[in-house]
Amino acid sequence: MKQNFLILLSIISFQSFAQSKITSDTISLQLNKYNTVFVKAVFNEKDTLNLNFDTGTTELVLTNKTLKKIKSVPNLYDTVYKLKIGNTVYNTKVYDAELAGEETDGRFGWDLFKDKIVEINYDLNIMVIHSALTKSIYTKNRFSKLKIEFFKDLPLVACEIKQNGVKNKSLFLFDTGFDRTVMLDNDILKQENFPVEKMKILKKVMMKGAQGNEIPVITSNLEQFKIGKYKLNNVPAQILTTNKPIRNKNIHIVGNEILKRFNMFLDFKENFVYIKPNKLFKDKYIEQK
Repeated sequence: MKQNFLILLSIISFQSFAQSKITSDTISLQLNKYNTVFVKAVFNEKDTLNLNFDTGTTELVLTNKTLKKIKSVPNLYDTVYKLKIGNTVYNTKVYDAELAGEETDGRFGWDLFKDKIVEINYDLNIMVIHSALTKSIYTKNRFSKLKIEFFKDLPLVACEIKQNGVKNKSLFLFDTGFDRTVMLDNDILKQENFPVEKMKILKKVMMKGAQGNEIPVITSNLEQFKIGKYKLNNVPAQILTTNKPIRNKNIHIVGNEILKRFNMFLDFKENFVYIKPNKLFKDKYIEQK
């Protein structure tokens, strides 16, 4: 009996050690000319799809076009389905939308990776899902560390904007699904007396939201945008006045035309983002081309 007890303790000890080791799932990552970042995934064991990794959303969203062409006929909103990304199968409900990132069939949110660490490496074109932070994150202070705060399951980080000597630090929605640089909320800018009138207007356009709704947007030159310890100068920033993307919330957004310039670790265990510049850091902005 005692011998069996010792064997049991040994098994438990071995399992605890195995669970403490860092496990990782590496997935091929694609970034297109529209700044859309996406991976291949298998939905419901039947349909291989290109899906945008969108930190500005949760669960799985498929476009109406995709829902019409796939083999699966999912029950929307309340049924859980399997979604295989890399070697791992995740469980998620499914929602519909009119639009998603260019060249994709839909998008999946950060919440699939609760209690995980998501590494995005544009130098190697990989996404890696880790069970814990790797030691390299702490080496020589290479990464800038930002705290994640949440508003209704959406991740926010503090960033700073500067124009004509005026600085304003605010929370920005950290949105890999938004394909431009930053979207500034006009109401916040007014409250902070930010000199919008000093920003040179580059263009006026009508954008479309995920449901196909029209959003009038002015694109102006922002003197400086700072995220973590890194500064970006002369950023074409979009100023939002009406039809805001988040109901009942004035919020700035930082999108993937900026975020793609950094390799990052998204720590959804401790709620921190670690970023450092990559090979895309000095790329021209679309509105500058």
